Amino acid sequence: MTPEDLEGLLTAEGQNLLAGLREHDPVDDLAAATRLRRTHDAGLVAAALGQARLRQRAVAKFGAADAHRMYFTPHGLEQSTRASVAAHRARRFAAFGPAAVADLCCGVGGDVLAMLRAGLSVTAVDRDPLTCAVITANAAALGLADRLEVRCADVTDVGTGGLDGVFVDPARRTSRGRVFDPEAYSPPLSWALHAAATGSPGAVKVAPGIPHEAVPPAAEAEWISDGGDVKEAVLWFDGRGDRVRPGARRATLLPSGATLTGRGLPDPPARPVGRYLYEPDGAVIRAHLVAEVAEELDGGLIDPTIAYITSDELRATPYATAYEITDVLPFGLKRLKALLRERGVGVLTVKKRGSAVDPEDLRRRVRPQGPHSATVFLTRTAGAPSMLLGHPAAAAGGAP
Repeated sequence: MTPEDLEGLLTAEGQNLLAGLREHDPVDDLAAATRLRRTHDAGLVAAALGQARLRQRAVAKFGAADAHRMYFTPHGLEQSTRASVAAHRARRFAAFGPAAVADLCCGVGGDVLAMLRAGLSVTAVDRDPLTCAVITANAAALGLADRLEVRCADVTDVGTGGLDGVFVDPARRTSRGRVFDPEAYSPPLSWALHAAATGSPGAVKVAPGIPHEAVPPAAEAEWISDGGDVKEAVLWFDGRGDRVRPGARRATLLPSGATLTGRGLPDPPARPVGRYLYEPDGAVIRAHLVAEVAEELDGGLIDPTIAYITSDELRATPYATAYEITDVLPFGLKRLKALLRERGVGVLTVKKRGSAVDPEDLRRRVRPQGPHSATVFLTRTAGAPSMLLGHPAAAAGGAP
């Protein structure tokens, strides 16, 4: 899409085209294009069909109500923050008390829109003219434009003086794919960290795989999951206050909003598998907070190198999913196949941690059949390859 394409989509003709394509099946693109070109400009038709496809993909991140009113570029949609995660971050910014926040590298506006909805005034900065036009159109479409200023500029040339908060989301992809060198981000990570550190507060969005040793001592690191999937990490700063805990590690689980902060506990001891197995949320594992959850559950690890917690009691926790374990066996396909046949298991969920076995290959080889369901964990216990068979413990706080 070009800026001219966007201008066309914003006209009454473009809006009518988009409205008519809301339920459009992309499989029918050719037929739809042929039909619509009889009465509309070919370029406008192509832009509308492309935007309709992007809006359908955007529903997973933004929800149908917003996605079908917003405008996207393929790269902008791919890199945009999921609405639930952006809303959480916006609430944290608002709780810190800033009146105005600069969103540097704003993209198509996932975070900008969330901050506007949280009552903040936002200065959105991006160097791409099309991206700036898109965020302007999105704010207008959602009725949020009154507290938004958009600047089309290189973020490294924009001063943040006078702004109470700074958020930076460096681009970690180019046309050639993912960038692994932090100094090759756009802008470089070192610049982003410096800009955020001067904010009150400031935050930098980083990949969830960031090594803990790469987190600056002045930052509080927060790992965020949504529906059990780890989405991102955020490095928080407060250069002119004490509302951020330097060096702290936090895991936040959405949609519940449960937050766990590290207390510097030592690694929990390993012990034999008990009646219950707890699978910590990915954000808990990334934040290195398994020990805090194990203490809460009065449990230990099944192996010193494996992030599964075991306990003899069933306790509610939002930070882990509980399973009742019925069998603990050395790894062996024949033995597993015989056990599943004996139990009449036809629906088998395969989870693994510390195992090289491919779950789909295992499922094909054991060929589960029967009316019952079960979960098998392929892992290690006391250093040995093991299989743990069980089922979700419905009474646990994190269980289905």
